[in-house]
Amino acid sequence: MSTVNDQQDIKREKILDASYQRFLHYGYSKTTMNEIASDLSLSKALLYYYFPDKSQLYIAVMRKLAADYLKSLEDNIVTFTDLKEAFVFQVNTNHDFIVKNYNFFDSFRLNEQNLPDTIWEIISEIHQSEMKLLSDVFKAEVEKGKIRPVDNPEEIVDLLLDALHAVRVRSISHKKFKLPQKEHLDEIHSKRLLLIDIFIKGLKY
Repeated sequence: MSTVNDQQDIKREKILDASYQRFLHYGYSKTTMNEIASDLSLSKALLYYYFPDKSQLYIAVMRKLAADYLKSLEDNIVTFTDLKEAFVFQVNTNHDFIVKNYNFFDSFRLNEQNLPDTIWEIISEIHQSEMKLLSDVFKAEVEKGKIRPVDNPEEIVDLLLDALHAVRVRSISHKKFKLPQKEHLDEIHSKRLLLIDIFIKGLKY
């Protein structure tokens, strides 16, 4: 039984990898289930056995991307002994992630107001995980006496993450959209790094 499950897991991972490549290069709207099945030399019926429709497949790929992104943060943020370095790493990692996967998120630009609730749940989970990781670094810095103690470190970290998000929102002409044009990403990145520098200086004695 475990062998069958292992084979199914391997097949599922292959589907996710192939789908990611399709979504990345052609975007959600221009990718079809037929094309993904063809890439894998897989019958369309078998593809639908694993994923009932393109929307659920896209969400599954996004979950995998989110897990990989958070693992990168978890594996590295704990190595920093300086709060600024930790935040800079988070901003750099987030920037690189968006740049690398920009085309994957085309559906955000095209249909953001009608995205499935599951997408927003994934985004919320990412935010909560980022906040937890950075709050732990914040508390460690307080214990070392490097920054002033505060009553609620999580609230401070959440505020900074909101401020970093606001830098991105400000770059977009209509605030209801979350994903800026690709040519604006470097400018947003630079402004976020400047904001971190100013914010961290304000926390020190």
